[in-house]
Amino acid sequence: MNRYAPVLRALGMVIMLFGMTVLSPLILSHMVEDGARTAYDEAFALTMLCGLLLWARYRKVRRELTVRDGFLMVVLIWTLLPAFATLPLMLQLGMSFTDAYFETMSGLTTTGATVLSGIDTLPMSINLWRHQLVWVGGMGLVVLAIAILPLLGIGGRQMFQAETPGPMKDAKLTPRISQTAKGLYVVYLGVTVLCILAYWLAGMNWFDAVCHTFSTMGLGGFSTHDASFGHFDSPAIELVAIVFMLVAGMNFGTLFLAATGRSLKPYLRDPEAGWFLSVIGVSILVVAIYIWKGGVYADLSTSLRHTAFNLVSIATTTGFASVDYAQWPIFAPLWMLFLCSFATSAGSTGGGIKMARALLLYRQVHREIVRAMHPNAAYSVRIGGQVAPQNILFAVLAFGFMYMVSLVSLTLIMTFTGLDVITAFTAIVACLNNTGPGLGAVGPSTTYAVLDDFQTWVCIFAMLLGRLEIFTLLVVLTPSFWRP
Repeated sequence: MNRYAPVLRALGMVIMLFGMTVLSPLILSHMVEDGARTAYDEAFALTMLCGLLLWARYRKVRRELTVRDGFLMVVLIWTLLPAFATLPLMLQLGMSFTDAYFETMSGLTTTGATVLSGIDTLPMSINLWRHQLVWVGGMGLVVLAIAILPLLGIGGRQMFQAETPGPMKDAKLTPRISQTAKGLYVVYLGVTVLCILAYWLAGMNWFDAVCHTFSTMGLGGFSTHDASFGHFDSPAIELVAIVFMLVAGMNFGTLFLAATGRSLKPYLRDPEAGWFLSVIGVSILVVAIYIWKGGVYADLSTSLRHTAFNLVSIATTTGFASVDYAQWPIFAPLWMLFLCSFATSAGSTGGGIKMARALLLYRQVHREIVRAMHPNAAYSVRIGGQVAPQNILFAVLAFGFMYMVSLVSLTLIMTFTGLDVITAFTAIVACLNNTGPGLGAVGPSTTYAVLDDFQTWVCIFAMLLGRLEIFTLLVVLTPSFWRP
């Protein structure tokens, strides 16, 4: 156990840090007297006690975390914190552990899938708790941890490299990793405040504005209403959501550089941003014309409005819905789910393969085609004007392979349990890409409550696998990881 003592000590601190996030819904519950105060009192006390006991047991350990420790720390954070987050849901709503864990894992991984119905009538503090989980999980609990834990004597570079999404994890925005984490969170917080104000000015009340901002910035898709954005039926509110979903779907490192340099030039140099906006823009136009010609909407402007919102929502892996797009001609929702597999940028709060990997895979395929025609030609794969190192290319190819293996394997497991292939496939696509709604029985007008416990746990595993970008979780699950 001494081998894992530094991990357990740091984990105790993270649990206590997470316990502090219970205070905001606790305070709200006291203010509005929604009947959930006892649940939060008990959840706060139990979470803080567990974290304190774990830290106290190993408080004298001072060894720096190794790379192996970083992987284990990340997996423990993303599996244990959702368990603590279930406490208010189980104590107040009487949910089973499976359903509550699905809900909190969905929140923290910014998936946005839900098993709850009657959301409009939930206690306000419960809705705030659900949405706050998305916001905290958005930038990554580990990034938050490494911004704070260095002050307590624990370095965090290994944790950051293990958790940060995207193929190029070693790019430095600031000389010190803790400064990077703090800078990213300052930008994240600043854009969050702007989004809250924009929603409020567009017509939301303050509570809805805060909750939907948390979901928008985390690209999580939770809503305070069963009808999601269909409840508001407001073009202005939808436009605000589109703008901030697009911002959150791009690299926050680029946003950090643009904000600190007070210039948009970093976006012009970002190889993903142009492709991200172009792919989404062309897709909106094509799908809008397609469903308009298919007779879904009487005029093109209405078709553009609903297509723009719902396509951006799914492509950025957010999961909001303004209409039941599952009723559109099947090409449209399938294309939207295809986009969620790769559209968002590395370093964003979105899920999926990421645009950077997609570009590298495409250019690697192009290189192989060129080499087939010209065996002696020297052709390098470039991204952002730089030659991609071979180790990056190999890692991206391996990721692409494991992504497809995970998608096919988990879909087969779901169909083995008796689900129809549309529901099984789209549920795994939505969970693996941290998107939320699928099609069939888990479409935008339904919830994941239709799944049995085993199917729910398969989806939970898919959400975790997608959030940790497959290899972080697989590394810890290999036998060689646990050998001395």
